[in-house]
Amino acid sequence: MGRFARLRAAGVGFVVDLAAQPVPVVVHWGRDLGELDESGLAALAFVGEPAVLNNSVDVPRRCSVWPTEFEGWAGTPALEGHRGGIATTPRPRLVEHTLADNRLELVLDDEITGLRVTLVYTMDSSGVLSARATLCAKKSDTAEPYEVAGVSTLLPLPSRAVEVLDFTGKWCRERSPQRTRLGHGAHVRGSRRGKPGQDSAFLMTVGTPGFSFGEGEVWALHVAWSGDQRYVVEQLPETPPVLGGGELLRAGEVRLAAGESYDTPITYFAWSDEGLDGLAARFHALQRKQSRPPRPLVLNTWEAVYFNHDLDRLLALADAAAKVGVERVVLDDGWFRGRRDDTAGLGDWQVDITVWPRGLSPFVDHVKSLGMQFGLWFEPEMVNLDSDLARQHPEWLLGVPGEPGPPSRNQYVVDLANPEAWTYLLTSIDGLVAEYGIDYVKWDHNRDLHEAVDHTGRPVVHNQTLALYRLIDELKRRHPGLEIESCASGGGRVDLGILARTDRVWASDCNDPVERQSIQRWTAQLLPPELIGSHVGPERSHTTSRRTDDSFRLATALFGHAGIEQDLTACSPAEIDKLTAWAAMYKELRPLLHSGRVVRAELPDDGLFFHGVISNEHGLFSLARISTSPAGQSWRVRLPGLSRGRDYRLRIRADLGLPSMRQVRAPEWVTAAIDGWVRVPGSVLVDAGVAMPTLDPGQALLLEVIVDRA
Repeated sequence: MGRFARLRAAGVGFVVDLAAQPVPVVVHWGRDLGELDESGLAALAFVGEPAVLNNSVDVPRRCSVWPTEFEGWAGTPALEGHRGGIATTPRPRLVEHTLADNRLELVLDDEITGLRVTLVYTMDSSGVLSARATLCAKKSDTAEPYEVAGVSTLLPLPSRAVEVLDFTGKWCRERSPQRTRLGHGAHVRGSRRGKPGQDSAFLMTVGTPGFSFGEGEVWALHVAWSGDQRYVVEQLPETPPVLGGGELLRAGEVRLAAGESYDTPITYFAWSDEGLDGLAARFHALQRKQSRPPRPLVLNTWEAVYFNHDLDRLLALADAAAKVGVERVVLDDGWFRGRRDDTAGLGDWQVDITVWPRGLSPFVDHVKSLGMQFGLWFEPEMVNLDSDLARQHPEWLLGVPGEPGPPSRNQYVVDLANPEAWTYLLTSIDGLVAEYGIDYVKWDHNRDLHEAVDHTGRPVVHNQTLALYRLIDELKRRHPGLEIESCASGGGRVDLGILARTDRVWASDCNDPVERQSIQRWTAQLLPPELIGSHVGPERSHTTSRRTDDSFRLATALFGHAGIEQDLTACSPAEIDKLTAWAAMYKELRPLLHSGRVVRAELPDDGLFFHGVISNEHGLFSLARISTSPAGQSWRVRLPGLSRGRDYRLRIRADLGLPSMRQVRAPEWVTAAIDGWVRVPGSVLVDAGVAMPTLDPGQALLLEVIVDRA
């Protein structure tokens, strides 16, 4: 290997100068610079070295792979920590490096901290760069362990990256975007909830001014960790802007004695010169490497029956689901001992024989006899004080011993890092999965982790998260076909750490399609549609009380891993017919929706969304009116992602009914497209666009596109 190490894939390049002192320096991350030889790479480093400033250290300030004050770095350091109040000034040196199969491993040795750091960068074929560090404590003259206060993986950005997009949110309004201009200082987002939370930064993106779905150069970071997180983008007057993050550690949480090690979460970095859709395409390609069977149409019982588990009613619900075309039925909260409401029972994972005198078998067997899979709801990490588990094992609860603090949804948290508690949960869930042949687990998590300390008072969010991973991994090992959904009061735990071992997320507890349009639009910035649970609910949303037309609810739920969240036995024959048509449409379009490229249009009207999923030959678009707007016309809308050099045919899908419109007459092409296919050159669709009808609020129009082979 020469002076430089390069990782390249899918038009992305990452270059490290291994000869830089005191540790290697990242000299490029972004567009692939082509087949540069060693002299070309040397020129890249030479012309990129910054000036030595007045009133500054007498060496250029650059972003190394492990920034420290020893280099004159005044920003966020790679490592924060100490050994008994000293050893706070790391001075790592490169001692080993290997480069193979688009994977770069750097080993740094630090005599001051007594740590050996192994940094691994891997470039996936999607162009997504992953980074991870392992800190190992060497033998020391002192018995004092090294306390790790924080580790951040940081990459440099060019000065043209000046606009920041990240997310916030709340229950039933997850992943709400927010933008800010990057000034001098640090833009820091942290989560101290024991999970990413509904207000998670989710995906921190920095780009050129005004970047949009289809345009602009953007750099992004995702922390693949299901516990406390930290994201930072920082620009100081004398140093390059940097983007990075990692696990947010509590005081005393990670203390390394000789021979012990700490693995950081994986951080994923992505670059695109095709705006946010280009970034999404990279992350979707990364996650689609795992082969999954077709995503079955789901019926979840929660909004149909809540805690009222009456066998006859549930059998009738299953019958109705099978007739509609449902492929998986999930029995939600209320089946286990003492669980007649949300004040009791959590932790006692045994079937309540007062409600289910013959166990779950009569219902499970009926569901399977109808050709559907069976799923069951659990919330393994939580416990009610009114439960046998809490009464018999109070030491299994997280919190200040004897003073548990305020409940949330009447519940507290089980210490998964306690081996006995972990074994109890594994045995309980494993036994039920085996007994009933459970195909699917809806894994919920309905509160933040406050005062997350074990019975000794030690903070344990880090160990809690690792224990969660081990629990899920062991269940999957014992039951290879088992699928698991990550739900956390809806979308409170949506990250690539949990999705490395689960099969989808529940994006939000809100099924109101007006809210869901935005929630799903932005969840898809990281996750492909097939990993996003998207269910159609009843006319009146139980989280917003808003009433919406069934056609709008069905069109919205189509663009994800679709399901039903309502009482089918209370539906009219006309409603059942429409749900049946929708189920057939979902199955017809599932291969496209769950493999194609997600595209979104940037429209001047904030009340109008236009998005779709396209392949080389086929596409489905949705025009959704969320609210009214001052403009009378929707005007021409350009169809993103299509090819200018091809001809296409368009038609409007009326399977779910046509939307109501606020106009005397629709554009003529709309009438023609309802009756059949309309031929349009690709250049017209891509560059000029088509005049859209004026929809009423709470309405959606589905537009199908195929390549014209005539």
